Amino acid sequence: MNERVTMLRQQSLETEAYISAERAELMTEFYRQAGNTSVPVRRALAFKYVLERKEICLNPGELIVGERGPAPKATYTYPELCCHSLEDLDILDSRPKISFKVSQVVRDAYEQEIIPYWQGNSMRDLIFQEMSEKWKAAYDSGIFTEFMEQRAPGHTVLDDKIYRFGFLDFIQKIDDHLARLDYLNDAEAYQKQEELKAMRICAEAIITFAERYAQKAKEIAQTEKDPLRKAELEIISEVCSHVPAHAPENFWEALQAYWFVHLGVILELNTWDAFNPGRLDQHLYPFYKQGLADGTLTEEKAKELLQCFWVKFNNQPAPPKVGVTAAESGTYTDFANINSGGLKADGSDGVNDVTYLVLDVIDEMRLLQPSSNIQLSKKNPDRFIRRAARIIRKGWGQPSVFNADSVVEELLRQGKSIEDARQGGTSGCVETGAFGKESYILTGYFNLPKIFELTLNNGIDLRTGRQLGLETGDPNNFSSYEELFEAFKKQLHYFIDIKVKGSNIIERLYAAYMPSPFLSILIDDCILKGKDYNDGGARYNTNYIQGVGLGSLTDTLSGIRYHVYEQKDLTMEQLLKALEQNFTGYEGVRQLLLNKTPHFGNDDDYADEIMVDIFNAYYNEVNGRPTTKGGVYRINMLPTTCHVYFGSVIGATADGRRAWEPLSEGISPVQGSDRLGPTAVIKSASKMDHARTGGTLLNLKFTPQVVEGDEGLEKLVQLVRSYFKLSGHHIQFNVVSAKTLRAAQKEPEKYRDLIVRVAGYSDYFCDLSEALQEEIIARTEHTAL
Repeated sequence: MNERVTMLRQQSLETEAYISAERAELMTEFYRQAGNTSVPVRRALAFKYVLERKEICLNPGELIVGERGPAPKATYTYPELCCHSLEDLDILDSRPKISFKVSQVVRDAYEQEIIPYWQGNSMRDLIFQEMSEKWKAAYDSGIFTEFMEQRAPGHTVLDDKIYRFGFLDFIQKIDDHLARLDYLNDAEAYQKQEELKAMRICAEAIITFAERYAQKAKEIAQTEKDPLRKAELEIISEVCSHVPAHAPENFWEALQAYWFVHLGVILELNTWDAFNPGRLDQHLYPFYKQGLADGTLTEEKAKELLQCFWVKFNNQPAPPKVGVTAAESGTYTDFANINSGGLKADGSDGVNDVTYLVLDVIDEMRLLQPSSNIQLSKKNPDRFIRRAARIIRKGWGQPSVFNADSVVEELLRQGKSIEDARQGGTSGCVETGAFGKESYILTGYFNLPKIFELTLNNGIDLRTGRQLGLETGDPNNFSSYEELFEAFKKQLHYFIDIKVKGSNIIERLYAAYMPSPFLSILIDDCILKGKDYNDGGARYNTNYIQGVGLGSLTDTLSGIRYHVYEQKDLTMEQLLKALEQNFTGYEGVRQLLLNKTPHFGNDDDYADEIMVDIFNAYYNEVNGRPTTKGGVYRINMLPTTCHVYFGSVIGATADGRRAWEPLSEGISPVQGSDRLGPTAVIKSASKMDHARTGGTLLNLKFTPQVVEGDEGLEKLVQLVRSYFKLSGHHIQFNVVSAKTLRAAQKEPEKYRDLIVRVAGYSDYFCDLSEALQEEIIARTEHTAL
């Protein structure tokens, strides 16, 4: 890093996140005076109102410009989606982890203007008003979560269209479709007209926004005394005058064009997960190659621009979350995930010179945001995975590694074209989608072990005493394991019905009341259809429900099947009593479950076949259910931090886990139960049919000594290649000892820069809750490969 990048990076790291009321105030001003227009047009005019009035921030020394808020780490709120209360603001300001400073000025703005207008009128209020009592009871009990109760849909990724077209081109395309509307024969012509008009307003607004930056840079340049900085500001002004109105013509313009688009998406709504550029290396390569050829760019300058681009992501904390939503995703990270490598549209190797440049930037910048991954195909050279592995073994959890060939297979099985599948990839944590063409919405996490806890208690939630689920029978009367598993499947069906019904209603609420016309410009085929992204406008529309606790439930069922029904060294009555007492007075039972039971993650077919049965039961319940946007529901298996929250609502379980402790995360084994090494783990995990999912998450932890030297590096590379030959979807690593993590708990001030892999993202260890810290420490620490 040069002096400029070092300064920008340090400022980003040292600046505390704080709440800015600017957007909330502007949105309130607009809605107070908004005229009687259609909903899409009103949303577009609100977007325009904010972009024309928000403070323009151009930081000293930066080359890529634009902040979501008025300054780095100034965090906007979205009262039309979730209007925070004064109590919420106090919690955000005072909580020990993932806090946001709230000034008295902001608090006053909320008390006097924002809350009086939006309280009772937000999407969150509308959602809870429309949900059934069964849905609310299940939600309150931790059966599932709902992503859209505090954040908007929008989980998608850009393709290469903004590098080929400017927004003036998009306006022309919109105008062409407006001119062809058939009001005589198309009953939806008016609705299409209003959506297309809204897109046009948004396209003009983003051009105006960039022009404001161009003017700001020009004004600063006029008084700048440093000739080098003056020249840079003049270039910035020229860049912002050209993009995103026009297609970019060079490397600098390509990065700035994307960044304006990114800001537009996250200013319009607080999308879950944040927008991201997808195959950045492949998008940038033509500009890089051209710049080197004509002498307007050097490798050093390209790297500096990328490093400045990285800082911009790190300046944008995820919008504040409270309550259950904070528990399921307790991080500043907004999940923008840069893909590198993989395949081209023609199926050939997608690695290029920019790929290695991106890896160098990941290595040198060492920032939480953006998240990064490599898409690894059998067609990619070993040099590529080795370069990534050298970064991975440094122990801060990036980049994660995805099986590009499996991602293509997953997308093909979902009905995508081969070209769209090859140009797709992963985003957020591990989720698969067709980049630039798909709305793939995460609707919430689903607590699989909680469903089984209800099964063991005839539908009663032991934590609350409520009859929450079906009365599927007294487990003491079940004559076989198969009868018990059938009862579990009945409960599973019951709660998936509740979840899907609620999600379908929420989907229609967003389609009706909260369209996203700016995002719709960017995703095929919204303009073509004249339909919003939130209303089925995308070429592909998929809803995911994320299963959590697979390893915990597998070991729980393994313990019951093995000891109660087969070995008969434990009765169901004894087991239930032990669980009720949280194993107090039943330590012998707990040790039997912990140490004398087949466990998932050890290449043991007894346990692994149970895992497959659970997976199939969950898949069969969810997969293929229709959405209201012409798509279907599918599954993926990831937790973010929800395995901690879900564990906090579940009593003791028959894998030996004590009450309220975290569940297993992703498709990883229960913490400490995988005792036969990493090869056994990947063999167990590969027995699942990953291609039937939209993403699975596997975490492994090594001591640093395991991956030292050339031999350690090669073993790490071959472990990844082997897992992918077994059709695994994703793998990621923590390279850190439990001893180091314990030391960080005791003296956090000495380990402030310690970064660990949590689930589908990395975070500062000291920023994690104590429960999550303990869960990471408890993960099996492999000492050999």
